[in-house]
Amino acid sequence: MVGGQWSDLSNFTNHRQPTTTTITNMIEPVQIIEENEREISIKWSDDAETRYDAVQLRRSCPCASCVNEWTGEKILNEASVSEDLVIDSTSVVGRYALNFHFSDGHETGIYSFQFLRKLAE
Repeated sequence: MVGGQWSDLSNFTNHRQPTTTTITNMIEPVQIIEENEREISIKWSDDAETRYDAVQLRRSCPCASCVNEWTGEKILNEASVSEDLVIDSTSVVGRYALNFHFSDGHETGIYSFQFLRKLAE
């Protein structure tokens, strides 16, 4: 509106480019296999396969007891994780993560699928 009246917009040109939103498919697990008490494998939607052992997972735990929430600095002393650690059980958290219950009693880590995928790289 100009001076209390609508202005003529017939010559109006929108200089912004039209935008499109592209939804990319997230890479998700299609199969999670507990190979044994020490190892799991994941088959992903892009046909990749990754393997994780209990010690690697425990030493990489992203929980607040193992990683400082403010700084991201690792708190966990990796040497304190026994080489004969096993996974007592595995739980799916929603549609985005796994939770492992380890033989040392630790069970607070939520391992997002994105985190697990990056861990395998």
